[in-house]
Amino acid sequence: MKKHPELLIPASSLEVLKTAVVFGADAVYIGGEAFGLRAKAKNFSLEEMAEGIRFAHARGVKVYVTANILAHNQDLEEAGAYFEELKEIRPDALIISDPGMFLTAKEVCPEIEIHISTQANNVNYRTFQFWKEQGASRVVTGRELSLEEIRQIRKRIPEDLEIETFVHGAMCISYSGRCLLSNYFTGRDANRGACTHPCRWKYAVVEETRPGEYMPVYENERGTYLFNSKDLCMIGHLPDLIEAGIDSLKVEGRMKTALYVATVARTYRRALDDYVQDPKRYKDHMPWYLEQISNCTYRQFTTGFFYGRPDEHAQIYDNNTYIKEYTYLGIVQKVDGQGRCLVEQRNKFSVGETIEIMKPDGRDVPVLVEAIQDAQSGTSQISAPHARQLLLVTLSEAPDAMDLLRREDKPVQAVL
Repeated sequence: MKKHPELLIPASSLEVLKTAVVFGADAVYIGGEAFGLRAKAKNFSLEEMAEGIRFAHARGVKVYVTANILAHNQDLEEAGAYFEELKEIRPDALIISDPGMFLTAKEVCPEIEIHISTQANNVNYRTFQFWKEQGASRVVTGRELSLEEIRQIRKRIPEDLEIETFVHGAMCISYSGRCLLSNYFTGRDANRGACTHPCRWKYAVVEETRPGEYMPVYENERGTYLFNSKDLCMIGHLPDLIEAGIDSLKVEGRMKTALYVATVARTYRRALDDYVQDPKRYKDHMPWYLEQISNCTYRQFTTGFFYGRPDEHAQIYDNNTYIKEYTYLGIVQKVDGQGRCLVEQRNKFSVGETIEIMKPDGRDVPVLVEAIQDAQSGTSQISAPHARQLLLVTLSEAPDAMDLLRREDKPVQAVL
């Protein structure tokens, strides 16, 4: 039987973690309220982490916690206390990039595996060997590696050292994500979790003695978005990833919505299962995978560095928008005896609208919204305009708990 790599999905909140688990993740990675590189993500309190780990473990899914900041002296004492807390709730691994944080974790919670973050610039086999000797069980490749380079690394490292690789999501313009632009422009450090994504901005030249005169910057004649990479997507190249010896296929996006996570997890889950079961089945279903994955918000797709260095076609020069085709309405928390589903509303929808029930098994079921009631008062409503309102919704076909509700929209380009 072919190797079945792990599907590793990001989660920004407890709700998104549960969505990732139900929609097909083998493992989920999350950030706590400190020491992770996504300070703008919702992130998890210790109590939410514990609940999320219990939920995942009950369904055979692993949870990894990021602690991948580049630590300063004052961080290390707090990190020790943080790891003591994590020791009690037992995540399956810590994701770390800084050697000081690594040593602290080894001392405080040696029973928890350590995975080496892409932030550690892991681009050669000696680096992998080094981290194995220190006690790491997995190393995340730098995104600058080709598949051939990954194959060579696999041949030169112990079999029990796992390789994790990003296969889907946003590409950072800076080497292994170590970017200084955000800190320089805004004082918000990308390497301490507060990136403002200046790589998506439009730039012009200002001559020192002529302030206020903006002269366009042309990398070519199409525009001035110099650093704006397309998104990575390897859904059509899973055989190459598996053949290269990658153990974990990682999706970027620890600030994404439940709709995004559900779509990516479900699509990659089915593609992986199809390929392992029968490569012909995988090939035959390719149009479905590509259609589904394009339902996420994205900025056009590229294969990144996997097949050689990207050229000008891997960049978007004329805008900084992403494509959005669906609106996330909410997740079904439960269904009562009358077939009404309890939903915490995320975007407006109305009685009489046709929406979709998105199911973990791959089905998308069009349904009519027949009635909406406030869950607390029972008052009927024509529409649901208030974000995060708890609603009882009657649909023309009853959903199941943990199904996701969405509305198909005309494709629009949303500005970041």
